[in-house]
Amino acid sequence: MDKDAGKKRAGCEAAKYVERGMTLGLGTGSTARYFVDALAPKAAEGWGLSGVPTSEETRRQAEAIGIEIIVPDETTIIDLAVDGTDEADPALNLIKGGGGALLREKIVANAARQFIVIADKSKRVAALGAYPLPVEIEPFGWALAVRNIRAALSDAGFDGAAMELRAPQGEIFKSDGGHLILDCALGRIEDPANLDIMLKAIPGVIETGLFCGMADMIIYGDADGVSIDEADGRA
Repeated sequence: MDKDAGKKRAGCEAAKYVERGMTLGLGTGSTARYFVDALAPKAAEGWGLSGVPTSEETRRQAEAIGIEIIVPDETTIIDLAVDGTDEADPALNLIKGGGGALLREKIVANAARQFIVIADKSKRVAALGAYPLPVEIEPFGWALAVRNIRAALSDAGFDGAAMELRAPQGEIFKSDGGHLILDCALGRIEDPANLDIMLKAIPGVIETGLFCGMADMIIYGDADGVSIDEADGRA
């Protein structure tokens, strides 16, 4: 399967849900880039779109095509957020954070009136967990947080799970917010909602890449077309 073709089809399909004057939550990653690209003609035609980007990379891309970037305040209404995912199960639970923007992505998705997820069809799985779960942690005392995460995962049945501080090319990765990312290889997550709650109770854990009960729709694409999974209602 041509994954790039699937990503592009999903991104273009999501752009059909954009209306004039909308404030958009703009996701991060390779699939979200296709969605932002698909907005270029609408921006050029004067649709009056504004955006709340979830990363500096997305902000630069959106500015380049003429989308007004806004800093949200208490009055901001995000009409639609669109973002990719690393995994999605049949209940529309997600693992996100491969690009390291999970905290901002979750803030924006939670604030949006509608949250549409876009992905190539390889991201649809029977159960989450084959993709390592990103956990965003505070740099101060990070090793203490890791120790507590290890113990909590052991109590949850993930004894001996491999964990690795994200460090591409040997350089410690920091999110746009200055946090560290711990990638946890769990294999299979039977109860993602409870795991999310448990991990976030640990001092030093800022956020996890588990997005449970948040997606209203997932658009999957492949070289031949798209298919759509919809939630019965937001949790």
